Amino acid sequence: MRGLVAAAPEPLRAQLTKLSAAVLVTRCGALTYDPTKLYNPEHATTAALVGLARRVTALTEEITTLDRQMTPIVEKVAPRTTALFGVGPDVAAQLLTTAGDNPDRLHSEAALAHLCGAAPIPASSGRVRRHRLHRGGDRGANHALHTIALCRMRYDQRTRAYIDRRTTEGLTKPELLRCLKRYIVRDVYTALVADFNALTT
Repeated sequence: MRGLVAAAPEPLRAQLTKLSAAVLVTRCGALTYDPTKLYNPEHATTAALVGLARRVTALTEEITTLDRQMTPIVEKVAPRTTALFGVGPDVAAQLLTTAGDNPDRLHSEAALAHLCGAAPIPASSGRVRRHRLHRGGDRGANHALHTIALCRMRYDQRTRAYIDRRTTEGLTKPELLRCLKRYIVRDVYTALVADFNALTT
């Protein structure tokens, strides 16, 4: 949508530049054009912007409805997982999907870490001990762990203390995130297994 605005004729572009995403969608949805003059660049661009704005609005409403429907389901199915610090309904749903698609990978915490792409791979050289990013695994689950990590880094006092301590040890931010994700897997694994066991008993 911003690309269309940037390429729009000047009168239209002047109305729509430097707006927030939400305001831009609202403003574009309220635009009017003459469907008999779509040969005119301004009317054609306006028509495209109106169509995009309506699609964004419809999809946003659909997402809101689905989130409202999904939240109580996830909280009922996985109460221990959703109770973890930094785990909201969307994150929990992703973790449940990953675990549900690969139930055989829940036999150990390490297996779940590999499944989520959160098992650091040794990349040491000489006296320098380092681990590199694991680029395999379920990227959706890895993103869920990343979301939890960012939330805890900002709001969880224990995590902040851990970050401070490891920073003084010389770890970079990417290395800290990798360590933190692996640590979070431990919490997630315990909660997921407990939730899965509760469902099957």
